[in-house]
Amino acid sequence: MTQNIEPPSQLPVEVQQTALLQLLTNSLILCHTTPYLSCYDVLNLGATSRAFRYLIHHTPQVFRRLELGTVKAAQFDIDGIDHGGETWRNVRVDESLTEDDFYSGPLRGIFSNLRRKDILRDVQVLSLDGLSVTSELIHDILVDPTYAVRILSIRDVKNLNERKLRASLKYVCRESRPKGTPKLKGLYIFGPKDAAPGLLSQKQKLGPTPGVASAWNNKSQKALTASLTEEPEAWYVRRGEQFPRRLNSEWAATLVDCNGVIAFDTVLCSGPRHLNSSAWGTISIEALEAASNPASRSIPHYGVATHSLGGCAGCGAAPEGWTVWGDDGNLASRDAYERRSSNSGSSEIGRFPLLAPPPMHSSNLKVAMCPSGQPVNSRLASLSSAKHERARFIPRCFDCIRDRYCTGCRRWWCESCYIGPWASALGGHGGATNTEADLARVMKSCWECGMNCRECIDFTQRMCHRCGGGYCLIHNEGSNLIACDWCSGRGRGVRELY
Repeated sequence: MTQNIEPPSQLPVEVQQTALLQLLTNSLILCHTTPYLSCYDVLNLGATSRAFRYLIHHTPQVFRRLELGTVKAAQFDIDGIDHGGETWRNVRVDESLTEDDFYSGPLRGIFSNLRRKDILRDVQVLSLDGLSVTSELIHDILVDPTYAVRILSIRDVKNLNERKLRASLKYVCRESRPKGTPKLKGLYIFGPKDAAPGLLSQKQKLGPTPGVASAWNNKSQKALTASLTEEPEAWYVRRGEQFPRRLNSEWAATLVDCNGVIAFDTVLCSGPRHLNSSAWGTISIEALEAASNPASRSIPHYGVATHSLGGCAGCGAAPEGWTVWGDDGNLASRDAYERRSSNSGSSEIGRFPLLAPPPMHSSNLKVAMCPSGQPVNSRLASLSSAKHERARFIPRCFDCIRDRYCTGCRRWWCESCYIGPWASALGGHGGATNTEADLARVMKSCWECGMNCRECIDFTQRMCHRCGGGYCLIHNEGSNLIACDWCSGRGRGVRELY
């Protein structure tokens, strides 16, 4: 005898709500589900019944992660008030309205509503990527006790005064700060914001519901496409330049002031020409400055790392060594039995960068810094080094690799193997003479390609057999292996004007 079971969609609404309520009563399922929902959807779920309202508003982990970048009320798509004498007449602006109140008005209104509902005190991971964020608003998040934010993301924000923000960070990280402050432990600011998930096309939204097999095929195809287009992990996997824009050199002093207190999505450059480097004093700075490019001779005492490098093309390492996940940088605070002393503290803040995206299910700083496939605990990472390859990289700033890094193959030469392109014949490094080892490792043969090594130049640059001019196979469209883009069209001197 067969038993007819009604599909879930035909069950009474009371039964469906009861089943969902019993499922979400499990705190583990609830805390692993709500981070994937928007704040609007979570609040709508709590408004369905008293039981859901009590579950949503009395579970602190529900609003542990709050992302406002997709909230329509938080968007600020209005340009500046004054455009060279033009009057802004769209909204009546009060004369007492300050610039901070104007640009941070949407977010302050949202925070006021969340504070009134006792939700703001539970937010520990806050994402404001792409929104209008002012330095005064960030200062309030840093010093206001009503905020409990531990990880903050303000990537690609608008109307942010970075100079005031650096002053606020220096103030909250001062040595005379109160105990237990600041609550903020991680700040995403330099990298690009996370890509929005692909939206369904209008045809897929309005079309008929496909079958089960077709639906699963579409989901599998979307998952495969997303996995193929996903960028490799920053710093530990993706080599080369890590940020799409050049960073202000004044951020280096801020990273020094916040060292050990607040972690960023970058670290200080560890090159031997900086004071914070472990290789400081092992390389002759006078010889490096004499043999370096005039543009990179005056390097500041500290620099912000913008490139992730592998081992040197000559020796396979670097004078300062590798930055290895799990290694304890505070080696001086260990005894003869390799035991960590009581005053060693946490050495991860400032040594390892925050990895995007911000953690979904945790507000722990180590989780935000831990590379994929590596244990979060540093001791477990050191114990599992024999079984698994440990994640590592070499952080460098642009000034330290100006004359020794190839943008094509991403190889580089350290200061121990290559002193510089202007090395003298008598004052070579370590008594070496002006031989092939002292020749320029990289040079610029194409403005678009940048500085490339000799192998990359031989692969991309050609000499035209007709006009004798040089050209690049990558950036000169229409060229081939024997002729440039002009000569390979209709012949030299013949041009189509119309």
